[in-house]
Amino acid sequence: MKWYKIAEVQPTTEPFIKKVKAGSKSVCLVGFEGEIYAMAAACPHAGADLSQGLCVKGKIVCPYHRYTYELATGKGGEGQNDFVETYAVNIKDDDIYVGISSFWDKVFR
Repeated sequence: MKWYKIAEVQPTTEPFIKKVKAGSKSVCLVGFEGEIYAMAAACPHAGADLSQGLCVKGKIVCPYHRYTYELATGKGGEGQNDFVETYAVNIKDDDIYVGISSFWDKVFR
């Protein structure tokens, strides 16, 4: 896994949703109830930018069709049969890092 420093966002306990880059990946970074979550920025259903959506009850809500995805797992709402990829988040020295696994990391996990 390779870790990428997200320079444009500082750790905070305030809620936020922001689209950032981690390497070549577009990531939706979400601050919710004092935790920071990272997931793929594009909705798998219609390709909407999830950072333009809402965060409600621990789920991100897609701005196009209101599909929901759990922040911690990326699992889609009931009946959706889809998910968004989630990424590890590490906070070190007041900086946020997002971990992106390579294809081989996933194969040998």
